[in-house]
Amino acid sequence: MREHASVDAGRPSAGRPASALFRATGLEPAAFADRHWGRAPLLTRAADAGSFRDLLDLDGVDELLSRRGLRTPFLRLARNGSVVGSSSFTGPAGVGAEIGDQVRDDRVAALFADGATVVLQALHRLWAPVTDFATRLGAELGHPVQANAYVTPAASRGFSAHYDVHDVFVLQLAGTKHWTVHAPVHDDPLRDQPWNDHAAAVAARARDAEPVIDTVLEPGDALYLPRGWLHSATAQGEVSAHLTVGVHVVTRFALVEALTALVAGDPALRASLPLGLDVADPDALAPNVDAVRDALVDALGRVPVADVARRVRARVWEGNRPEPVRPVAGAAFAAGLAVGDAVRLRAGLGHRVVDRGDTVVLELADREIALPARTAPAVRAVLDGGTHPVGSLPDMDGPDQVVLVRRLLGEGVLVPATPG
Repeated sequence: MREHASVDAGRPSAGRPASALFRATGLEPAAFADRHWGRAPLLTRAADAGSFRDLLDLDGVDELLSRRGLRTPFLRLARNGSVVGSSSFTGPAGVGAEIGDQVRDDRVAALFADGATVVLQALHRLWAPVTDFATRLGAELGHPVQANAYVTPAASRGFSAHYDVHDVFVLQLAGTKHWTVHAPVHDDPLRDQPWNDHAAAVAARARDAEPVIDTVLEPGDALYLPRGWLHSATAQGEVSAHLTVGVHVVTRFALVEALTALVAGDPALRASLPLGLDVADPDALAPNVDAVRDALVDALGRVPVADVARRVRARVWEGNRPEPVRPVAGAAFAAGLAVGDAVRLRAGLGHRVVDRGDTVVLELADREIALPARTAPAVRAVLDGGTHPVGSLPDMDGPDQVVLVRRLLGEGVLVPATPG
């Protein structure tokens, strides 16, 4: 179902980690974008992608369920295609914690033994290896991502045929799982167009149509599904676990939403409709609709692209939290910062550098950082994604670089790094 890609495509360049996208697909980004992104599923076997055990294994699942103090909604259980009520597996946390909905591992164990699928939600916020992988993948894709793990008892089926309103990468962690994939009944669904809106068509397609993919995933195998593609999965003769990385794609409709929000600044589009107008009467409403259409076309033509970009980028920059920082270690590093210490851009941090006369402004999701214009070459260099020793940045002497880097460390823009 795919062409082999050179292993070198996934190796890290100087100061940069290996490509998460290559690891999940075995393809270079350009080839994946051309053949599969938003278009067609991709099945990648373990011989090409390698193992995913370092992201999460069954021992890690047990640790999350029994020793990490999980609360809902970080855990969900499903049985026979339906979600299990959380009250059946949560309870008080005991002395010292006024929490009433902490996960009870003994109840989870009983439900799992009875055939329930365990769904560990938002693992990109809970489990360090998944956090790092999701951060890299989101940065490479340019779209926000989340990660859930599905742990299914032997020969059990977690969810019936359905589609997701986001793209997914399925990474098989342990055991085997039989996957059936069918073509969409509703292409490119938006987030408010869930599969149950088309439940009858989904059921009919899954029952009557020939599947596009009908295969068993083994540890290290990966599957990419664009949003809208129908799928269901059944564990085989042992416990099965897979990681689903959901990609919350930014669509063309997001540009529509941004444009329509921005034309609210046009007075012609804010005017009141005529007094006494019967808005239920199409004939009475038609002249007003025509007038608004004309005004809307004019207003849309005046919307600066920069304003659209600023509005849409918030979905990506705020959709993924960047790489975690270590507050205590980071403060100590910044306090002792000296020439030769290495730093790098905080992975996954959305940013843009803009020259504004006598200042250079670093735009972030929640704020702007203004710096002297003379620092622009050094700022652009240190944010290029590589590893940079203090003292190596252009157009600034060593002591000034220490001041600049310490400021960017304190702002959570840079993090300590080992020289590449």
